[in-house]
Amino acid sequence: MASWAAGVRAVLLDVSGVLYDSGGSAGGAAIPGSIDAVNRIRQAGLKLRFCTNESQATRAQFVRKLQKFGFNISEDEVTAPGPAARKLMQEQGLRPHLLVHDDLLPEFDSIDKSEPNCVVVGDAAENFSYQNVNRAFQVLLGLEKPVLISLGKGRYYKETDGLKLDVGAYMKALEYACDITAEVVGKPSKNFFMSALAEMGVQPSEAVMVGDDVVNDIGGAQSCGLRGVLVRTGKYRPSDESHPQVTADGYVDNLAHAVDILLASRTTGQ
Repeated sequence: MASWAAGVRAVLLDVSGVLYDSGGSAGGAAIPGSIDAVNRIRQAGLKLRFCTNESQATRAQFVRKLQKFGFNISEDEVTAPGPAARKLMQEQGLRPHLLVHDDLLPEFDSIDKSEPNCVVVGDAAENFSYQNVNRAFQVLLGLEKPVLISLGKGRYYKETDGLKLDVGAYMKALEYACDITAEVVGKPSKNFFMSALAEMGVQPSEAVMVGDDVVNDIGGAQSCGLRGVLVRTGKYRPSDESHPQVTADGYVDNLAHAVDILLASRTTGQ
């Protein structure tokens, strides 16, 4: 029996690449077996949290899409970077210049955006034009103490028609151009993982993160004391299993395979 499954009380799930692949006219497609796998986690009495760096939609829009695919999921079970960034700005009195996807804009309706004193960058997709990225650069360069908040630092993700550049590539460009370091509010931020654990009331040693990103999902979780299991779906590539910095606690074919191992561990008491 896989040792990573022993004593697990809570499961943190990445979403894109683990539950579904985004893209296409339907907004994506569920990965085979993932809908049932989520249901089996619930039926086993394990605590469950969906941890996503999704920043192309508000949390409510995102949950509605997953429900339409057939997933049993509610908005209060999702830890996402948009609300985390909003909370950070409210606490620090920050007024953002937003370089984000149009569908994410409602997440920041309550935030003052006059005379920006920071830049927030998310997965803006088509909004990552030269003009828009350059405008964000100009805002940062014009600040005495430039603040860049990034809703994640992924390099790429998978849609139904292939891999796509993620927010991390543009974050790095702005960091380099402005000689600054971004504050990341999504994975692999420690605060992101710890807030999810706090909401479930469990310790890091009692939880496992299942994701398709060996650095941000697996490495990020392990740095907080969680176990990390890499699925061979989504953005996974075979070279991830020989990554020079991160070694997952387990490798599984898909989420259904991970749940099989988890539930077998509970049955045997290992």
